[in-house]
Amino acid sequence: MDSFNPFFVKNNTFIQPAYFIISGFIGLPNMKYYYVFLFFVFIISVLGNVAVMAVICLDHNLRAPKYVAVFNLAFVDLLGSCALVPKVLDIFLLNHYYVPYNDCLAFLFFCYICLSMQALNLVALCYDRLMAIMFPLHYHVKVTHKIMFSMITFFWLFVITCVLIAIGLLTRLSFCKSVVINSYFCDHGQIYKLACNDNFSNFVISQLLPFLFLWMPLIIIFSSYICIGYTLAQVVAAQERVKALRTCTAHLSLVVIYFFPILITFTMGSGIHPNARIINLSLTSVIPPLLNPVIYVLHTQEIRLSIKRILKGRNKAKIMVK
Repeated sequence: MDSFNPFFVKNNTFIQPAYFIISGFIGLPNMKYYYVFLFFVFIISVLGNVAVMAVICLDHNLRAPKYVAVFNLAFVDLLGSCALVPKVLDIFLLNHYYVPYNDCLAFLFFCYICLSMQALNLVALCYDRLMAIMFPLHYHVKVTHKIMFSMITFFWLFVITCVLIAIGLLTRLSFCKSVVINSYFCDHGQIYKLACNDNFSNFVISQLLPFLFLWMPLIIIFSSYICIGYTLAQVVAAQERVKALRTCTAHLSLVVIYFFPILITFTMGSGIHPNARIINLSLTSVIPPLLNPVIYVLHTQEIRLSIKRILKGRNKAKIMVK
């Protein structure tokens, strides 16, 4: 029986908390105005992304492969907004700081899935622009529905697998120190640091996830635009260069809006106040879903024309009914 004592002690000392406490915005002044801002951002994000998805579904002219990625981006933004903002408002506005253990892991899962897919979706859109400018004559061969669907499907499976591994490693941790998460959601990095047993594998995955879903997409996009710039430099007519660059403005705007705030927050490191870091990261999570549909409507002529056609069709139908 003595040989089983170490195993028995380990099982006895393993502590899985009933809940975590989310403390990210607690104590910050005038936060009620920020919650009102989050609420309006959420409503506009939902309406904007649903509108983009509806336009792509309703208009048969928007059946090009790149709109598979645009639709997926709108879907990811919608899912991310619905997963994050209502829960944040529930936690901090209604004072439900105690989040059950399993609910916290589910919260982490959906937030990480959506944030990661936003970055990888920008890679898919970058591939479309790269092929359109570098291989214009072979564009319809290199960018097909099959290729785009395969790319998006691979990204989803890859992200889900990586996040599930991260969550699986969290479930083996014992929490005997604290259950207070100093973030605005169930953040993986904040959770594993609370553990009182070996968390080295969690540390490794916490370093790997930003590389896979932040730095690697950024490197791929940056390298792609170097190739695009080199290709456009070979074009003699300045008018053609400008025309080609205009097709990239929407995508470049999305890249800047998504990556720039994150890079500032990460590069400043410990130089930024913890509260400012939480606010910056929360804005990074909610602002891209708000602006992405606006940018694509304003910068994409096909979507603007599609919206006009749909509105004209409705007006005609109303006139015929009258």
